[in-house]
Amino acid sequence: MQLAPEDSLRLNVLLANKPQAIRINESQMTVFGLSEQGEAKVNLNPTCRDEQYIKLVKELISGHVLGSPGGYPIYLQRWTRMGQMKDDSLEQLLMLGEPEAVVAAVHAPGLTDDLARRAWWAMEDAENARQMLRKKAVCEGQMGPLLAEYLVEHLPFEVEPEKQIETVRLVLQPDLLNDEQIDSLWRKAGRKPPFYVGFIATLPDNLPEQHEAHELHTSHSAELTALAQQGNLAAQVLVRVLSEPGQGYMQTLFGIFKKPSNQDVINMTLDQIADYFSPVREERVDLTLDELSAEAKDWVSHRDDAQAVIGLNDAFADKLQAIRVLSGLSYGVVRPVFKGSTAIGSLMRKKLAPVLEPLQGHMSAITAHPPKY
Repeated sequence: MQLAPEDSLRLNVLLANKPQAIRINESQMTVFGLSEQGEAKVNLNPTCRDEQYIKLVKELISGHVLGSPGGYPIYLQRWTRMGQMKDDSLEQLLMLGEPEAVVAAVHAPGLTDDLARRAWWAMEDAENARQMLRKKAVCEGQMGPLLAEYLVEHLPFEVEPEKQIETVRLVLQPDLLNDEQIDSLWRKAGRKPPFYVGFIATLPDNLPEQHEAHELHTSHSAELTALAQQGNLAAQVLVRVLSEPGQGYMQTLFGIFKKPSNQDVINMTLDQIADYFSPVREERVDLTLDELSAEAKDWVSHRDDAQAVIGLNDAFADKLQAIRVLSGLSYGVVRPVFKGSTAIGSLMRKKLAPVLEPLQGHMSAITAHPPKY
């Protein structure tokens, strides 16, 4: 079997003009080429079954681009998604008309803003957009805001909480959305609590909604700040969490834990909390909540940083114990509940109550006005 002569001629002309990317619409039997002048189009005239004819088209394109008519090598699909493609081959990948080749390009560490533009023309896809927004060059380029706007518009169609979280986390990176867009996304989080996890991951100190500072922050701000400037890690964390932005952060955590939808939301939130309070812990741990509570009491009693803060006011003792517990959160806290369980929704929340209730007790210790359920 061979391509129709007119198709062969038009495709060769298209390739001779050195397109920046190629896209094949198999349902319409059309090949598109992107150039600096715009978009070129070749309507195919099949001489056999459509799928066989598309294979012939891809062989012609691959032979021109790669010097091999084999098309995009199937074996590469196993590892290109891991970002292992060489940067100097990315332009070629975008000229093959293969969706998997585009995916390989967007996963590559060396993806530039211009290559992102070509890849997006070749294949508009939410996962591709997320992958590209993980690249600094794309976020800082012209494609960053465009991809972020697309993901925000597509967000209502994402049903998996982990994808919702990752999408929000990525679009909230600097200079991708304007204040109005961010505020709109925040309002939607009231109906979609997983969105809040994306907010605390990217904007923990600059959430759209802040709350009144804790009274101990107001009364001891100068002393705490002085200790923090001297390198007292416990004071540094307290200054942060007891401030207006910190209290907004804590209220957001309560919003997440009010009605978590699945285990991924819980696990991702625990990781974010541990990261927020990490200055008061030397390394990550894998302990139950009871073990963390016992360890925190000992830490407060023997840690010089903690004792210096308590010297300002005894009321800081339970606050310090709470931040130490929160700094150690991990899967170990929920393992007794989640191990071997696939529960989600209300059943998961019921099983999780013996963990969430004491956990929120620690959170309440550093929250000026914790919610009442």
